[in-house]
Amino acid sequence: MNIMLQAPAANGGGMWQQIMMIALILVIFYFFLIRPQMKRSKEAKKFRDSLQKGQKIVTIGGIHGKIVEIDENTVTIQVENEGRLRMEKSAIASSATEQLPNA
Repeated sequence: MNIMLQAPAANGGGMWQQIMMIALILVIFYFFLIRPQMKRSKEAKKFRDSLQKGQKIVTIGGIHGKIVEIDENTVTIQVENEGRLRMEKSAIASSATEQLPNA
C-alpha cells in the first residue's frame, strides 16, 4: 500500500524537473543568443548616430566612400572623384579606418 501512495509523488517530482530543465534552456538561450544580439544592435545604433561629415565609411555592399552630407535617416557619400550616392544610415557597416589592421 505504501508503494501506491508514493507513485504520484514521484511523477510530480519528474514534472518539476522537466519545468526546471525548460527554464534552464530558456535562460541559456537568452544569455547566448538574445542578449549578445541586443548588444550588437545597440553598438551599431551608437556607431550610426556618431557618424560625422568627412568620415570615411564602408557600406554593407562593400562600397567605400566619404560622408559629404548627413540627414536624420540618410547619408550622402562621395565615391571616386565626384560620384555621389544617397543611402540609408542602416546601410553603413563600419568606418573605413576600422577595417585596416595594425601591421
